[in-house]
Amino acid sequence: MRFHPQTVCHPCETPLGTLTLSASPLGLSGVFFEDQRHLPDMQTWTADAHNPFIQSALPWLQAYWAGDAQALNDPFPVPLDLAGGTDFQQSVWRALLRIPAGQTQTYGHIAEVLRNPKAVRAVGAAVGRNPISLIVPCHRIVGSDGQLTGYAGGLWRKAHLLTLEKALPLPLPLHTPANSMQAQPLPL
Repeated sequence: MRFHPQTVCHPCETPLGTLTLSASPLGLSGVFFEDQRHLPDMQTWTADAHNPFIQSALPWLQAYWAGDAQALNDPFPVPLDLAGGTDFQQSVWRALLRIPAGQTQTYGHIAEVLRNPKAVRAVGAAVGRNPISLIVPCHRIVGSDGQLTGYAGGLWRKAHLLTLEKALPLPLPLHTPANSMQAQPLPL
C-alpha cells in the first residue's frame, strides 16, 4: 500500500477497540483496528482531529456502532481514497462496497463479479489488504462453505460486525482475546 505524503490520522474508540482513521487530500484513506495485520507505518502521518474527511466519518461510525439501519444501508457520506492499492485491489474494494449490510459474499463470487473466476486467491489477498475496514466491508466476505474466514482485524471482530449487521443469527458476547471492552462513544 502506498499512502499520500499528506496523509493525516486520528484515533477513535469503538466497542471493538481503537480505530485509527486516516485521510489524504482526496478522501478517507484508512480505517485500521489497533492490532490488525498489515498496518501501515503511521509514524510520518500528522495527527489531525479536525480533518474534514475524518470529522465527516465520525457521525456515520457512531450510527454504525449503534446498529442504525439507515447508516448500515446508506452509502458512506465521505469520499474514499483507494489510490494506494493496485488496479486489481481497487477493483476488489469497489466490489466489496456493493455488498449490502446484512449480507455476505464469497471470495469466489467477487472473482466472478470481476469476470476473473480463477482469481479467488488474488481476491482473498486484496480483501486482506483492504485499508478501509468497516466502510469497505471486507468483513462481509466468507468462505465458499459460508464459514468465517480470515479478517485482518481478527475473526472475533468479524463475527461481531456481522452480528451487528444481522448477517449472523446469534448475538455474541463482546470480548477480545485478552479482555472485555465496553462501548465508548466516538468523539465528534
